[in-house]
Amino acid sequence: MKKIVLWFSLVLFPYLLQAQSGNSFGMAQKEIDTVGQQDLIGVFKNFFKVSPSQHLDDGGPKKTVYFSFLPISSAVPGGGRALITSTTAGFYMGDRENTNISTVTFTPYFNFTGRFGLPLRSNIWFSNNNWFIQGDTRFLVYPQYTWGLGGATAQDNKINVNYKYIRFYQSALKRITPYFFAGLGYNMDYHVDVDAQHDQFQNLRDFTGYKYGTSNANSFSSGITMNLLYDTRNNSLNPLPGCYSNLVYRYNTPMLGSNASWQSLYVDVRKYIPFTHTRQQNMLALWSYYWTTLDKGVPYLDLPSIGWDFYNRSGRGIQQNRYRGQSLAYFEAEYRRDILPSGLLGFVLFANSTSVTEPETHQFKYIHPAAGGGLRLKFNKGSNTNIALDYGFSKGYSAFMLNLGEAF
Repeated sequence: MKKIVLWFSLVLFPYLLQAQSGNSFGMAQKEIDTVGQQDLIGVFKNFFKVSPSQHLDDGGPKKTVYFSFLPISSAVPGGGRALITSTTAGFYMGDRENTNISTVTFTPYFNFTGRFGLPLRSNIWFSNNNWFIQGDTRFLVYPQYTWGLGGATAQDNKINVNYKYIRFYQSALKRITPYFFAGLGYNMDYHVDVDAQHDQFQNLRDFTGYKYGTSNANSFSSGITMNLLYDTRNNSLNPLPGCYSNLVYRYNTPMLGSNASWQSLYVDVRKYIPFTHTRQQNMLALWSYYWTTLDKGVPYLDLPSIGWDFYNRSGRGIQQNRYRGQSLAYFEAEYRRDILPSGLLGFVLFANSTSVTEPETHQFKYIHPAAGGGLRLKFNKGSNTNIALDYGFSKGYSAFMLNLGEAF
């Protein structure tokens, strides 16, 4: 009953907020306004006396694709550091007045201890937002720690798990009303050669006491998804005022090759509240998601876990995998503000909390908070892409994070 109440609360959350501010749910201006704005590309051109072509704000021809590129050495999800090359392309598939900006992000990384990843994510909006195609494809060699199930696990009681991971998520949604979309998709998670390394335990099952997907073997989950989306934003890289609500129901079946038949539900709600109506950013961003399995048989590595939301952006200040359970509830608030009128430099302050269900009672018992802040440097004003440098901390852990685009 509590799950049902929480689920309805999350789904209805954006509509309750609509009553507070009707204007924030009006038709969003689709084209990004760059008049008077500065970015690193422009600063670079001015410094090196590069003759710029006509810009969007001087009546010249509009660019087709906006690229942002960032080669860095940074912490990666799951712990450790790696060399990362993050490339983001933003482009329009239709009239900029009525079509959201599409994005493709490729973030390969590697280090010298045998860890690497090839993640490719895409959000494609077709002309007039009639169709929305979303994709997430990854091939990862991904050793990382896990702490078992529940919210009471000790920080030092962890085990290193090595595995290779292949993900293939694709969904196609049709516009039903101006902001409401519905569609179907396919999700595949393939964990290969799962190998837990610990002096006292032979495998992941001995450490966690969980019997599905923990026997040092492969786990394969394959299923269809039903997707509902309500989105009044116009840019996922740096959302402007608006609202986002996404529901994904997943059904895995041996008919599609899955090792077991199991179901899950993922509900994601976000709201962006501006404090001013000028170009300068001065905004409160709210994010909450609820992720739950609906029956038994879910492989351990497919269970809801902090940092394993669809974009691996939740839980800043908390180690990825730190909390895992059959259900997970998450909330985050972030204040965003420009420092310079040109939008070149800004800052954020954020706080979040995570709770997972306990393995025996299946109830939420512990809440784990984290907080932090960061700087924002405008890389490309055409796509409104920021370089985001964040510092997050929680009990017993802290980390710096460097990304292209906002966390949510």
